[in-house]
Amino acid sequence: MAEFDILVRGGTLPEGGVADIGITGDRIAAIGALGAASAGRVIDATGDLVSPPFVDPHFHLDATLSYGTPRINASGTLLEGIALWGELKAETNVKAMVERALAYCDWAVSMGLLAIRSHVDTCDDELKGVQALLEVREKVKPYLDLQLVAFPQDGFYRDPTAAANTIRALDMGVDVVGGIPHFERTMEEGRASVRALCEIAAERGLLVDMHCDETDDPLSRHVETLAYETQRLGLQGRVAGSHLTSMHSMDNYYVSKLLPLMAEAELAAIPNPLINIMLQGRHDSYPKRRGLTRVKEMQAQGIRVGWGQDCVRDPWYPLGTADMLDVAFMGLHVAQMSSPQEMRRCFDMVTTENAAILHLADYGLHEGAMASLVVLDAGDPVEALRLRPDRLCVISKGKVVSEKARNDARLSLPGRPDDVRRRHRAE
Repeated sequence: MAEFDILVRGGTLPEGGVADIGITGDRIAAIGALGAASAGRVIDATGDLVSPPFVDPHFHLDATLSYGTPRINASGTLLEGIALWGELKAETNVKAMVERALAYCDWAVSMGLLAIRSHVDTCDDELKGVQALLEVREKVKPYLDLQLVAFPQDGFYRDPTAAANTIRALDMGVDVVGGIPHFERTMEEGRASVRALCEIAAERGLLVDMHCDETDDPLSRHVETLAYETQRLGLQGRVAGSHLTSMHSMDNYYVSKLLPLMAEAELAAIPNPLINIMLQGRHDSYPKRRGLTRVKEMQAQGIRVGWGQDCVRDPWYPLGTADMLDVAFMGLHVAQMSSPQEMRRCFDMVTTENAAILHLADYGLHEGAMASLVVLDAGDPVEALRLRPDRLCVISKGKVVSEKARNDARLSLPGRPDDVRRRHRAE
């Protein structure tokens, strides 16, 4: 009788070192040198990186894969994207949202992305997106963890029914409280929305993830209010500020005050590099701001920072592949995180750091953890960032859910030996 259901042999762990991983049921039963062990299924990961699954802390599943419907975002701006989403929202239906979201989840699983936090628009009296994503959450539950954020896209106070509909969404089972204070009519209404939404989260015992200061305006400072309300209501460690692009444009003196306040409140930060650098700076000539928040400075203050995807082929962004390594690769460049330690940290920012932001239980590569992992055709995390390699095997909750044959392309070149292997990996 086999000792394990699945045995992953000889993989290189993200922190270094080689280990076998034995899986029984949906749990990692053993990790280490398991030379004599047997299993119903053996996966040879010799020379390959074995990682915990990728995690996306910021996405919009209700809008994904809708690019070009009903039209294309001609200006490429955030505000036109929001207006375009309003047009699409009016004409779409629950069935279409479910189909698009499930198609994206299939992409995600193939890329080893097994946990997603998705914002869902609550400025809709039918709550079509909420209905759709609650259905999707249940359908993908056996292999993908989907966390939903009640997101009043058109403003908690700016939209006349947003407040009531956000409460309805939470009553229906949405997990997290969201908001968009910089889109309210005034700065004061923005501050009031942060206060009200954090109070709702505190009353219900929920997490908070606020679209915060997604603008080039250096005077958009709602993250300061978010830090204050987090402390006032005892929400430390349960609150994230997403985007925070205005910090790119703030003066250094104010930021020197702001960052310690964020650290004191134990806020997490979720920049979305692909989308932030695409949407921000659209009103600039040159020099042109790129909008990414101050990642390294926040990390130096002990603030937890994770990279998010945000959008794939929707009213705001025409590209994307559900590959969190693409996200980290872009973030690495724009944040200028080029030292070996910084590049290595970028890998953590799409795995363990994001898992912590989502409060995922039983995540990681250790005995007793959920048996979810990814075998990548790379030798270490930095090489994975460089290559964005094939996911040779994806295991979710103790089951193999995706496999791909190793790319062993060979070249035949004049004057060179026949059958030369094309090498990208360090060997």
